Amino acid sequence: MLDRTPGRPENPASRIPFDGARPGLNLGLNLMQLDKVCILGGSGFVGRSICAELARRGIAVRVMARRRERARHLLVFPKLELVEGNCHFAPDLAGAFAGCDAVINLVGILHPSREATFERVHAELPALVARVCRERGVPRLLHMSSLGASRDAPSEYLRSKGRGEEAAHAGTGVATTSFRPSVIFGPGDGLFNRFAGLLRMIPLVLPLAKADARLQPVYVADVAAAMCASLDDRSTFGKRYDLGGPEVMTLEGVVRYTAEVLGLRRVIVPLGDGLATLQARVLERLPGKLLTEDNLRSLGVDSVTARNGFEDFGISPARVESIVPGYLGEHGRRGRNQRFRSAARRD
Repeated sequence: MLDRTPGRPENPASRIPFDGARPGLNLGLNLMQLDKVCILGGSGFVGRSICAELARRGIAVRVMARRRERARHLLVFPKLELVEGNCHFAPDLAGAFAGCDAVINLVGILHPSREATFERVHAELPALVARVCRERGVPRLLHMSSLGASRDAPSEYLRSKGRGEEAAHAGTGVATTSFRPSVIFGPGDGLFNRFAGLLRMIPLVLPLAKADARLQPVYVADVAAAMCASLDDRSTFGKRYDLGGPEVMTLEGVVRYTAEVLGLRRVIVPLGDGLATLQARVLERLPGKLLTEDNLRSLGVDSVTARNGFEDFGISPARVESIVPGYLGEHGRRGRNQRFRSAARRD
């Protein structure tokens, strides 16, 4: 059950009125006061970066986790509190939101299960979070969506993300901002790290589904910086920001770059739609679900943005080549070269 340790008394100055019918309107001062933020999904890949960014800004953080022990690594951050609770249970959410000035919902799944379906996690949860925010008087909500999310997208992942985004923005009384990143990379990611594992495991030839899928990989710290910058900025209220890195890569390009960083030679064989579907049907039945048919349908939509939301925050997103070798290529050719160059600069 939720740890119901009483939070600090609410600060009336932090409860800034918001006209939900006029999102983005600057009503006087552009910044609102923020003392404490509650994060759902704070122990995950993006959550860790957001906790770090909020700590850098001196903002207190409360992270709600189903099991407190699994999030203890976050306690290295100052002014961070862990509470246990079920994010799908309204009373637990209400307790976690008490005394907070903003909520950040990062909860998402790539593969559904019997209990955690796309509908429940991506659509019903955002609606519940927004409702509890209104009921508890939390004036600010940040919602993590996905580039390509819409009700008429080809995959259930993207359709459910689209429904959740709409639910997060529905109604009045809460100033909501959504973020729609392309595929996110960084230490511990599920992109370059996942392909690195496959490339090490599979000798010589790697059959690749949707090799021509277009992505705009975005660095996790840049996503965290943009989200945290929007928290107290009234000009972002009601808006939805597409986020992408400075370069567009095909999926095949991602795999080839990964192999290059690792110093591995592999032949990449693009699969046609029929063989790709067959591969997905096999892999989705194996532990880890490396690929599913729904993943294939998601890859059928280019994860590329025409207008990059980073521009609104004055952020120049990092390039893949400036980040990935540092965490992926420690034993690869590029990683060694990078260390040599760094040593030369120090000398």
